[in-house]
Amino acid sequence: MIAFNQVTKKFMNKFALRDVNLELRIGKIIGLVGENGSGKSTTLKLTAGLAQPSKGTVTINGVKANRLANQVAYLSELDVYYGFYNVGQTIDYYATQFPDFNKEKAEEIRRFMNIDRDSKLKHLSKGNRGRLKIVLTLAREVPIILMDEPLSGLDPMVRESIVKSLISFIDLQRQLVLITTHEIKEIEAILDEVVLIKDGGIVGHRNVEQLRIEENMGIVEWMTKIYQ
Repeated sequence: MIAFNQVTKKFMNKFALRDVNLELRIGKIIGLVGENGSGKSTTLKLTAGLAQPSKGTVTINGVKANRLANQVAYLSELDVYYGFYNVGQTIDYYATQFPDFNKEKAEEIRRFMNIDRDSKLKHLSKGNRGRLKIVLTLAREVPIILMDEPLSGLDPMVRESIVKSLISFIDLQRQLVLITTHEIKEIEAILDEVVLIKDGGIVGHRNVEQLRIEENMGIVEWMTKIYQ
């Protein structure tokens, strides 16, 4: 479980998050949505232990978040790989860095993503680098998977198949997936819950199916209603 308890995060004199309380549980795919600069990426970095709160606590299964590499896999918006490696070498390298990295699963996802194992990373298109990031993240067998804009840069023609693949390669019996995205309509079908963040605060947290049944709304309509 991810738990934020009265979490505030400041950068210099600017608040990125302010007094956030949030609990997210294993077994769900959860969308974290909101405008640019609302605090989505900061929330993921705090969860991954890549940043520390200015006030309050962030815990993963009761343990303070502090670069818990054996608990969290984090797909960043940034490219952080060695360009001189090829795809196969990158997969092999990750296997040496993370004991929970499943090479067989990585190769299965790579084939599904249609990425050439011999291609140098520096020669990959932005879309294929994005696919490789998904491969390396989902091959980690950890309880928490964090994905910051995983569809960014991907061809709209392949996004639907990649979104469906997320279900195939996630073990919802023992994993929680937290995704930030602007492609809400494309990913909505696989979300169990949605958390809406605005100006550094949580302004809504709903079960997606209940939102549809009880209010006859999709996520975008719900966001628009709250943001007005």
